[in-house]
Amino acid sequence: MREPILQTQSLTKSFGALVALSDINLSVTRGEIHTIVGPNGAGKTTFFNLVTGKLKPSAGRILFRGEDITGLSVHRISRLGLARSFQITNVMLKLTVFENIRLAVQSRSNVNFHFFASPQKLIDINSKALEIIEKVNLLDDYDKTAESLSHGALRQLEIGMALACDPHLMLLDEPTAGMGVAETQETMQLIREIAQNMTILLIEHDMDVVFSISDTISVFHYGHLLVTDTPQKIRENEEVQNAYLGRKMGVTS
Repeated sequence: MREPILQTQSLTKSFGALVALSDINLSVTRGEIHTIVGPNGAGKTTFFNLVTGKLKPSAGRILFRGEDITGLSVHRISRLGLARSFQITNVMLKLTVFENIRLAVQSRSNVNFHFFASPQKLIDINSKALEIIEKVNLLDDYDKTAESLSHGALRQLEIGMALACDPHLMLLDEPTAGMGVAETQETMQLIREIAQNMTILLIEHDMDVVFSISDTISVFHYGHLLVTDTPQKIRENEEVQNAYLGRKMGVTS
């Protein structure tokens, strides 16, 4: 079996008397597309915020690539190779696609764009930026400002900026939200392509997307991890049907 890239051990988060997450033991296997689903308020975004360092846990541990990252800052966790997209974007709307991606690449290269910068280093940064732009299918839009992009293209740009961090694990928060059928299909294909070289953990509400793209699904419910299993087992799970899928897909038991 492949080793886990991310593990949480009894992860708990309370806000005063409110327990948002309770005793979450979740393992994400290296190289998989792992999707978290659940109704609004189930604790999905809180989980992402804990894993990425935006929130500090009340109890429990978070292990990333075997290293305890519990309580580390967002910046330090990102440097270890964990990237997040779609919850709070760093896109600069007045800059072009190329400029946004280039800045993201530069942030990982320790190179400043000044008069004495090595020409070869600048060439390398520009080359990598164009490579990422091609990977996220934005070559035709490379000189357009971010604010002029369609909703789907803006999401592709956000993925590109996360890719610029050379992550081992990418967290995507509702990557197809607000998209039409064509944009959703394009985004799903992009995620599949990215997953060939890294692990993907995502939150998604569109159950058609979830069942077609996921290797593993975890169901959150009222701050608890209800079950983690294969898509087929999740479909057949009566407890999941009663708690979530019955409302989302019209499943009857």
